[in-house]
Amino acid sequence: METQELTVKAKNGLPTLQELFEGNIEAAGKAESLNAILNTPPPEKWLKKHPFIADYWYLPIDKHEYLLRKIFKRYRIKITGQGTAFNGVWVTVRVKYMDPITGNWNFQDGIGSAELQVAKGKSPADLANINHGALSMAFPIAKTLAIKDACELIGNIFGANVNRRDTLPFQPDMNLINQSVSERQVKEDERLKTFIEKAETVEQLQALKPHIKNDEMQARFDIKLSTFSKIIKP
Repeated sequence: METQELTVKAKNGLPTLQELFEGNIEAAGKAESLNAILNTPPPEKWLKKHPFIADYWYLPIDKHEYLLRKIFKRYRIKITGQGTAFNGVWVTVRVKYMDPITGNWNFQDGIGSAELQVAKGKSPADLANINHGALSMAFPIAKTLAIKDACELIGNIFGANVNRRDTLPFQPDMNLINQSVSERQVKEDERLKTFIEKAETVEQLQALKPHIKNDEMQARFDIKLSTFSKIIKP
């Protein structure tokens, strides 16, 4: 099902998406579909207005965690560093996530910081001015911001472009996606055809009915069903 259009390299000499997947249109189409999902803006109802920064919106951490679970199923977060700087603390993390198409682990690094709470009007340079429990509050905040910073590098759906202007919208290759869907349907039809032919009881055959998507498979189903109805009566 290869086409000349899909095998020709782009004008700039870079390989096409199909070439990266070694001619596998189905895998390339799934990758393009994933790109379309990752580059979709998050729902507006998910966004929160920052309480201190004017005209600044953000995506809460629970939405980042939800998207990691929903899209990638498996992910890991590792703290790679921490320390103090000026009047606050910083944390770096690595967010690892499994590519649902290839099964490979990818990662993005992020950094976050938080100020230490001190007595009103006092300098954090003097440790005596730091409020009790300030460190225990600052480090988790810094870690949360680091996770969000890393996730934003994964795609727009994680809030990467929420506060950016004049961004270019992502345009998925719909031809590639449609060809991938068609190829996947052909493979599913071949599997369904085999299951229909090997069905030994009406119950086994009826269990396949919800998977029938076209007239050809329906015809095969009806023919097979008719063989079970031809019962020789005594």
